[in-house]
Amino acid sequence: MTPGLPARNPDLHGNVPDQSAVALVLIDVINDFEFDTGAELLEHALPIAERLGALKRRCREAKIPAIYVNDNFGRWRSDQRSLIEHCLEDGVRGEPFVRKLLPNEQDYFVLKPKHSGFYSTTLDTLLDYLSVRTLILTGLTGDYCVLFTASDAFLRDFNIVVPSDCVASADEDENEHALRHMQRVLDAVVAPAEELDLTRLSRGSPRRS
Repeated sequence: MTPGLPARNPDLHGNVPDQSAVALVLIDVINDFEFDTGAELLEHALPIAERLGALKRRCREAKIPAIYVNDNFGRWRSDQRSLIEHCLEDGVRGEPFVRKLLPNEQDYFVLKPKHSGFYSTTLDTLLDYLSVRTLILTGLTGDYCVLFTASDAFLRDFNIVVPSDCVASADEDENEHALRHMQRVLDAVVAPAEELDLTRLSRGSPRRS
């Protein structure tokens, strides 16, 4: 879409009912954790699941849409449904985590092939049609996919908010380093989820409560 020009089909033919200045982005939370550092990552990820679930419910009450941006984990014939089925039905270690963060019918789902949620995906177009200017970035992993997505969001002039207790990495020190980097270099608001004032964010002011 050309910057500054109105969308020719502003609602994607009626298929995007939401319009919000803010979106909650859940990165790689549909995850089987079946990789070399999966056990370590799951140990740090399980504690964030309840907090992220609670934040998602708060966002829904505030009419902030949730967008799942998920790696295909090398399963190139996969779609949203097959990824979820794999995590719930194939006895993978990530099942208890995924069960706490399942998408519902109101949520959006974008598959990504690489680290950043923007790389070779439809995320740019979706955010444009939703009129989003602020992204609440959550999920896995803080030092890779969340960081790469935040970097690309910064280059696109989005406001970035990162709930520090809703992001996890296999290494806690690397996670903290990534959070500090996003705050210092990418001008992200980094704070615990409970401190985020969603009403203020929706009004275009990315600040803590």
